[in-house]
Amino acid sequence: MFTTATLRNKPVQPSIDLFAAIEGLKKSLNAVVLAHYYQEPDIQDVADYIGDSLGLSQKAAHTDADVIVFAGVHFMAETAKILNPDKLVLLPDLNAGCSLADSCPAAEFAQFKAAHADHVVVSYINCTAEIKAMSDIICTSSNAVKIVNQIPADQPIIFAPDRNLGRYVMQQTGRELLLWQGSCIVHETFSEKKIVQLQMQYPEADVIAHPECEESVLQKAKFVGSTTALLQYVQQSDTAQFIVVTEPGIIHQMQKQVPHKLFIPAPPQANCACNECPHMRLNTLEKLYLAMKHRQPEITLPEAVRQAALRPIQQMLKMSA
Repeated sequence: MFTTATLRNKPVQPSIDLFAAIEGLKKSLNAVVLAHYYQEPDIQDVADYIGDSLGLSQKAAHTDADVIVFAGVHFMAETAKILNPDKLVLLPDLNAGCSLADSCPAAEFAQFKAAHADHVVVSYINCTAEIKAMSDIICTSSNAVKIVNQIPADQPIIFAPDRNLGRYVMQQTGRELLLWQGSCIVHETFSEKKIVQLQMQYPEADVIAHPECEESVLQKAKFVGSTTALLQYVQQSDTAQFIVVTEPGIIHQMQKQVPHKLFIPAPPQANCACNECPHMRLNTLEKLYLAMKHRQPEITLPEAVRQAALRPIQQMLKMSA
């Protein structure tokens, strides 16, 4: 049986054209490769669909492929499996987790939910299948405001697990939300001071940011939105320079769509590559090829968890239509 470690350590012959080999495997397996915007450029270029969490969920819900290769992190591949129990769902590296999902342990959240039993639970899709199974509605950064606005005003709401996105939703909707205190290590690492310094260096640049960033950073932004919304903004804006405050993988698509514009990745507080998600970057083109070749590592879920997690995802898709 192949494991993630087996695949990681198994060499790929340098003579193999990975792009051609992956295209061949897509056809022979009837496979689709779904990739998040935060994946490395080579993976984005070989993917059949690139998107944010909402778009990837919608695509996974409607694919007619027999095999889904999810180039993203574990909770994303879990979502694809929840929506497609009879399909083979592969994740190039099973260790591609999520700091935000890890910040909300299922046992602790169950106690939190029980203490506020009158609350509806709206959970950001960046959470484990176990958390989804305890939720009433799932949301993404693309639709969180829209979904909360559809919940009756007198209904108390738990919002989990991201406190920064929850705070942003509160500001946009005027609703009081009970926030689980989770966060993303990447989006919390951006330095307000360094962003101000970049603004001085590039005075004509717009600051654009993801709502998972801390409030002090969002206050510097001209536009706040999901990764898809950020991509659409730079395409439609008359501005030619942008300071991009999210994981810099999205810049590959921005450069492809509007190559004449300048994109400056926002720096982290430390002198490191901390603005790159270490989990997303565990996936490589080589691992993607090996996963397809060996049909491993496969995502599996207990059926009871899968069915419980399916309901709030379906509710999200219905409310996002």
